[in-house]
Amino acid sequence: ANIVRWTEQGQSPEEIVAEYPQLSLADVHAALAFYFDNKEAIDKQIAEDAAFVTAVENDQNPVAAETGGDSVSS
Repeated sequence: ANIVRWTEQGQSPEEIVAEYPQLSLADVHAALAFYFDNKEAIDKQIAEDAAFVTAVENDQNPVAAETGGDSVSS
């Protein structure tokens, strides 16, 4: 997801490789290709992760909210 974000922020694949030399240009292009081949599923997972983080930051219990009950068992 970072590589996609970086390109969305305007970085070129070459700039990403320059900043992260452990990556090859082929690695960056492969990550982008995988993302675009699976965009819907990846975007859905990113949104779900962000919602979970927001719930935790708001000190809510996301499991209880999803089930409509208390997730703590006795």
